[in-house]
Amino acid sequence: MSEKNIKIVLADDEELFRKGIYFLLQREPNIEIIFEAANGNQLMDFLKNNSKHPDIILMDLKMPLLNGVEATKLITQQFPDIKIIALTSYNTKSFIVNMIEIGASSFLVKNSTPQEMILTINEVINKGFYYNESVMKVLTEVNSSSSRKSIFFKQEELTTREREVLELICNQLSTAEIAEKLFISPRTVETHRTTLLIKTGSQNLAGLVVYAIQNKIVII
Repeated sequence: MSEKNIKIVLADDEELFRKGIYFLLQREPNIEIIFEAANGNQLMDFLKNNSKHPDIILMDLKMPLLNGVEATKLITQQFPDIKIIALTSYNTKSFIVNMIEIGASSFLVKNSTPQEMILTINEVINKGFYYNESVMKVLTEVNSSSSRKSIFFKQEELTTREREVLELICNQLSTAEIAEKLFISPRTVETHRTTLLIKTGSQNLAGLVVYAIQNKIVII
């Protein structure tokens, strides 16, 4: 569990569901709900007009005016430090892959347990992303021929150390855990991570994992 005070925004047009999450999360000592939005427009207005931004947005995908998919695209471009956890009732392969490829750090089905939601939030804060077993299974099943490929990158360009770091990232180890396992400093891990993002053209760690798995750079 993270000891950091995690600032969260809830974005969901179903008020009863949203309030349920609010009352559940406000009981957690390390979580602070700073805003609730009923649609994507309210969410974007809040982000543009307030200096206090969330660490995480719990994002319903099906909202009026501006839906969660389009809002995620905008936030990934305009506020890249904010992590998106996609909330949906639709647990299909295409939905999962699409949301992760446009920048979501995790994917949570609405019938998940409260424990799963809290775990997901803390894992995203600690590691930058979190994929449960079912999401990882979907990513490994997606045909690599349809995956996103970088025109700047060839697998041979990765050093041995970069491959080691990439494999551990895909196994969802944190920066500190990778550093300990490879006997290097956390700063060195972060340097390798940044280089991997640049070489693969990935926007964030979630996209890096998708790229590595779909292009069979790492076998999970």
